[in-house]
Amino acid sequence: MIRIAFLLVIFLVGRAEAQPSPNGGAPTLDAGRIVSVYSEALAFMAPRILEPIPVSQLTLWGLKGLAAIDTNVGLAVREGNLLITRRGQPLPEILLPTDEAPGTWASVAAQATAALYSVSPPLRRAGVQTIIQAFFDELFSHLDPYSRYVPPVEAAEDRAQRSGRAGIGVTLERRGRVIVIAGVIRDSPASIAGIQPGEVILSIDGQRATNQDPMTISSLLAGAPGTPVALTTRSRDGRVREHLMTRVMVPPETVFAERNADVLVLRVTSFSQTTASHIALSVQDAMAEPRPVSGIVLDLRDNRGGLLRQAVTAADTFLPDGIIVTTAGRDPEAAHIWRSAEGELARNVPLVVLVDGRTASAAEVLAAALSDRGRAVVVGSSTVGKGLVQTIDPMPDGGELFVTWSRLIAPLGWPIQGLGVLPQVCTSVGVDLLNRQIAALGDGVQPMMAALRMARASRVPVSPERELSVRAACPAAEGRAADLAVARRLIANPAAYAAALFAPFAGR
Repeated sequence: MIRIAFLLVIFLVGRAEAQPSPNGGAPTLDAGRIVSVYSEALAFMAPRILEPIPVSQLTLWGLKGLAAIDTNVGLAVREGNLLITRRGQPLPEILLPTDEAPGTWASVAAQATAALYSVSPPLRRAGVQTIIQAFFDELFSHLDPYSRYVPPVEAAEDRAQRSGRAGIGVTLERRGRVIVIAGVIRDSPASIAGIQPGEVILSIDGQRATNQDPMTISSLLAGAPGTPVALTTRSRDGRVREHLMTRVMVPPETVFAERNADVLVLRVTSFSQTTASHIALSVQDAMAEPRPVSGIVLDLRDNRGGLLRQAVTAADTFLPDGIIVTTAGRDPEAAHIWRSAEGELARNVPLVVLVDGRTASAAEVLAAALSDRGRAVVVGSSTVGKGLVQTIDPMPDGGELFVTWSRLIAPLGWPIQGLGVLPQVCTSVGVDLLNRQIAALGDGVQPMMAALRMARASRVPVSPERELSVRAACPAAEGRAADLAVARRLIANPAAYAAALFAPFAGR
């Protein structure tokens, strides 16, 4: 009977947003839209969020968002009823259901919203989309920093960005009157066609490219996947060449390789669909040169993450068989042990990973795996500590719900969330302390030993006090020039490198 009453109320309030009611009374609300969005969201969230929270509590949290729009709104629960007031004046009480069915509680939320909508000018001015946003903002403020609702327009833009852009895989720059190819993405149509950085674009599909800006040329090169594009270029030696290519979805280049004397430096800006393969190919190329590199630096500074699977595959490039990362959550589908297989690249080549206070998420997974497994020395400062994984659910209104459903656990069992990755060599404590660290490592002593032991021994749940204590050993900071210099010093000093590398395993 209760559920029937709720549905009847929803039917009566109608579906017109901010429109006068048929009898000329107060405006009504698109309650059907609210019910469909909240029902889907609550049903998706309840079994997946990290801690079990009743649907009723999630709904009541969300309803508090109405007071964020209209500060004169009051909501309280008493003896199984929802009490609603505006400016101290009570509205009819709503009998709360005794079950935890998402649809029933979504109906309660719609009924309460509709009641207030008829008497609240701020709610009517805000409209249904802002009301839905406020519901989720308030709800998620009680959970974690990363769960969120994305409204329809923004969600559509995000989906397009995640899918990539169809083109030929080049970056451009203007030099005087001409547009020059600044970079070519590995394995892209341009790369396969043999186009090289430095070539001048003369025309695209017969349209002259001289005296154009890079944005215009980029738009001419872009198009629907599978469509042809004809490109005329002039190489550095003056040869004019014709290229007929087919546009494909090209993920942005995220791996930038540079050989610095005998050290390979790989700057990885994020983790897209091709990141792991481009890291592996760059390492293979460096090792196949007549004079192989004596060390590898993996620069993850300012890397905010990306695709977790790509970080796992990148770690597998350098590791023998063993655990890379574990994801743990209430939903069985959220729990997974990611492992590396036998056969690592550059097995005996020293590896240093650079991190800073903006290294996050998938980048932290890679750094933690290489450090915990004794394959790399991490240099820099404490990282962000973003160790939660979100799953996405499309909403009936075209929006998207990002819900945190698992934790990232490093190979030695400690959670990345909150702690971040603590470097074995800290560069954020000043030049004098840094030099003393390097000198101590040269003598076989690891100054970060106690802090590293504390970090690696941490287990869920980690208290805020412990997080602060661990991170205080190497405060988060932006990357600095000294990071790469330290990496080169470690690679050149096997004793210091070995002392730094050993620390995570001490006392196991």
